[in-house]
Amino acid sequence: MVAGRDFTLRREFGSVGDALVAAYRLEATPGWRFLWAAHALLDLSADAWLRAPAGTETRIDGGAVDKWPCGLERLGPDDGTAVGAILVDCPIVHVDDGETLMFALDAPGQPVSTALWRNLRGWPEGNPYRSVGVEPMLGRVFDLAEAGPDDAAVVPAGGVYEWTLSVVAG
Repeated sequence: MVAGRDFTLRREFGSVGDALVAAYRLEATPGWRFLWAAHALLDLSADAWLRAPAGTETRIDGGAVDKWPCGLERLGPDDGTAVGAILVDCPIVHVDDGETLMFALDAPGQPVSTALWRNLRGWPEGNPYRSVGVEPMLGRVFDLAEAGPDDAAVVPAGGVYEWTLSVVAG
């Protein structure tokens, strides 16, 4: 449980079939806007790929807009770049690296996307390292201050919102 001044967030882990399921419950004032992301940092080989539906709107580093696939789907090898992207309205992605991990976010009534942090020894300057994050998220932007009216999740009238993240290996 995490309790802030304006909210309480609880998380419980369980399983359904072959899926690891993280269930979340947020209690906050109705109308409270928020962003949330699961920061799954993965140790992936240079052969790893991210699969998402073709044509998915992809916001690269908060600015440029492209359609998936857009050159970020190959997750290695180290090439000195670091890029953040959001696959807008994309609740399910697959990471293929010899085996597959599927991430599926179920959050009815909320904007659901997947963020990608693809740091192939391009950041930070002076001491870069490798870090690949596949981050199912509630919202469509990295910063709540930049969120338009439909880009953030919103606590409903009852003051409680619940969602689940499922991860399946195969």
